[in-house]
Amino acid sequence: MPRGSRGTPEVNSSSMADIAFLLLIFFLVTTTIATDKGLTLTLPPKADPNQPPPDITKNQRNIFKILVNSSDRILVEDEPMTDISGLRDQVKEFILNFGQPDEETQALYNSLPASLKALSKRSESSSDDPTEAVVSFKADRGTSYDVYIAILDELQGAYYEIYGERIGLTADEFRSLDRKKPDEQEKYTIAREGFPMNISIAEPTKIGGN
Repeated sequence: MPRGSRGTPEVNSSSMADIAFLLLIFFLVTTTIATDKGLTLTLPPKADPNQPPPDITKNQRNIFKILVNSSDRILVEDEPMTDISGLRDQVKEFILNFGQPDEETQALYNSLPASLKALSKRSESSSDDPTEAVVSFKADRGTSYDVYIAILDELQGAYYEIYGERIGLTADEFRSLDRKKPDEQEKYTIAREGFPMNISIAEPTKIGGN
């Protein structure tokens, strides 16, 4: 047979589709897909543009103010703070102050465990009672996401610690209560009674503010 009459050898590619499919499955199984997580917040209803905004008056002693600028510098009650690890305790003391309680909130104070009563300074220059106490948090549009979340965690953590301690649980145990179960829903309700989570998150109004 003449040498030039031989055909060019071809690679058998009939199984390439199967191999590609198996590789695809392998990468789908072993690859970790990042999932973005957001904040679980209950937003207020949209305001009616035809109605004027409500006139809300609040005594300044009942507002605990936290400001963060675009450089992540923090002011707590007009005082600079470089380490937010102490913020949670400050918020708890503010909420639990009972500076000017009425008959109902005095009864609420009397129902608290001794550990929570010990945090109350009963100062008339601080919050009147937990129902009146508002924690105001305002950031700049340039504030970093990490600092924003860290501060919000401290604010919510202060409330969770109070709730848990009222019913003999840790903050994490309180947060893990299954509210679909009647007994755990009852614990949840008792823990929060008289202590609304009054965290006011103001909308940033400018960029690069100090």
